[in-house]
Amino acid sequence: MIHLKAGQNTALTADSVRFTAQTTGTVELGALVVGEDLRVRDEHDHVCASRPSAPGVRFGGGSVELTLSQVRSDAHAVLLFVAAGHVLGPVTASFAENGIPTAEFVISPTAGESSLICLEVYRRGSGWKLRALGQGYAGGVAQLLSTHGVSGQSASGTASFGHNVVDGVPSAPGGFGSGAQGDSFSGSAHGGVPGGAAFGGVPGGAAFGGVPGGAAQGGHVPDGTVPVAPIHGAGASAGPASGHAAASTESLAQPTPAPGIPLEVDHGLQRMWMIFEDAARSAAALVSARDYAVKRLDQELSEAVSNPATRNTPAADAARHAAQRRHDELVGRADADHRRDSDMLAREIAEADSVMPAALASWLAPAWTTRAAASDGIRLGELYAPDRGDLRVPYCVPVPLNRPLWVDTESSAAASRVVGALLARLVAAIPDRPTRIDLIDLTGGLRGLATPLSPLLAGPVIADHLDISPRLAELANAAELAEIAYHAGEVAPPKEHRILVAADFPHGYQAADVVRLGQLMVRGDLIGLSLLIVGTATPDAADAPATLLSQSCRHLPTLPGTPLFDPWTGNAWELDLDMLPLEPELQARYLRM
Repeated sequence: MIHLKAGQNTALTADSVRFTAQTTGTVELGALVVGEDLRVRDEHDHVCASRPSAPGVRFGGGSVELTLSQVRSDAHAVLLFVAAGHVLGPVTASFAENGIPTAEFVISPTAGESSLICLEVYRRGSGWKLRALGQGYAGGVAQLLSTHGVSGQSASGTASFGHNVVDGVPSAPGGFGSGAQGDSFSGSAHGGVPGGAAFGGVPGGAAFGGVPGGAAQGGHVPDGTVPVAPIHGAGASAGPASGHAAASTESLAQPTPAPGIPLEVDHGLQRMWMIFEDAARSAAALVSARDYAVKRLDQELSEAVSNPATRNTPAADAARHAAQRRHDELVGRADADHRRDSDMLAREIAEADSVMPAALASWLAPAWTTRAAASDGIRLGELYAPDRGDLRVPYCVPVPLNRPLWVDTESSAAASRVVGALLARLVAAIPDRPTRIDLIDLTGGLRGLATPLSPLLAGPVIADHLDISPRLAELANAAELAEIAYHAGEVAPPKEHRILVAADFPHGYQAADVVRLGQLMVRGDLIGLSLLIVGTATPDAADAPATLLSQSCRHLPTLPGTPLFDPWTGNAWELDLDMLPLEPELQARYLRM
């Protein structure tokens, strides 16, 4: 039986499957049959005690049973949930195929959730897969149902579990908050990097200040290993020695804000990571097949010439030719399979690009010409591998940023269009709140962005190093006040989306500035802050706070040839970062969307 972590998935082989759950107290099970938008078509897609069946889905009191071949043909997924009239404790979701237990997922809610989407059974090509979700709702089942398109009247059958709706917004995911899209870490908050007290950590607290709700952002990976992270610095991983080393331990992680700060999940980011995972596994199969073919060829050629008496005979020549033919056939089949997979994924990427919100879409996508829609992630660029064909996979991360972005460059001017692209996507991702940008640009390398960004700037562009400390102190004080309010129970979602661009780092920054950046990395989400650092990737090893800050960021290499490793198979990719278009009119449109 597989023990799933949040975000992990596994293929299903049976047509008949069953979902059960165990926890303390009384709970009810239910299911939602949803489309691509993760919303039901009508009330008949909600299966529960008062509506016990839908095509292919049957409620049986202590279980929900699915016959996958009978689920309506236009359904994208079936969401399996539990609901209670009380705050849930740990929940163990169990899954069986043809009556045989095959998967288990333990969820430990941390933010007062009284309902949970435990598992998702979703279509993948012509088959079905199972994903561990763990999405929690403090507002109870009424909130869960309304989020997925079930009207209040249709949800009345489970209304007894839905009386405590809080603002109609899901809480932090129960499963993801305790370890689970986009990132995986271990240890204390923000990567388990030791020495968090350097940024104001409390004794015994998590690294970087023990922010409320600062559980490890995601999964269970070896210390220092960051999925899809470039090789640099002491905190980086050179990637698994084996292509399968990371597959069983790493998982996609949802952004996990502090309790009380709403998290809206539109699933665009999840869809992008599903495509990336499929691309990674197809690439791993290709690499494995090629390696096997080469090893077998070497072995067979060695055997053909091992006997001196027959080494130069027609029989030896025939054996060598046969070995080469078998090698070429193996490689040919592997290449054909990979091309087939890549063509299918390319079509899926194009289809997704046509419906994604602007922050996750390419520059030419329709979303950039319409009113901005909220997004749960931003696109950083495209991943590719020259030796594995032409497929280019969008690389996307959660927003609000669960880790600061660090653009590795010696010259801010050289990275100006990369920074512009990141800012455009960050602005587009959260259109329902006003955006204010603080821009530190000591060398003037980002001068070209200042004019189109002027309506969004929180103050004058900082061009003098003496002005850095006051601006960072202002932001750090605001975050500290928000933390005090949190501890006093006066939690409210941020009214603004703040973006801090710290360019030319670390030159001109004082030691206190580095500490404040670390504090903002931890507490910034309390004031809606996203942090973007532009500068040298390898600070002085003797500068512990700067090194700690560097190790805790997501580094974006600007030099080609820098390998990144996917979190499922450990295979190398290269990242082609998105860049803001050169045309001034396009820049202005994208940056002000």
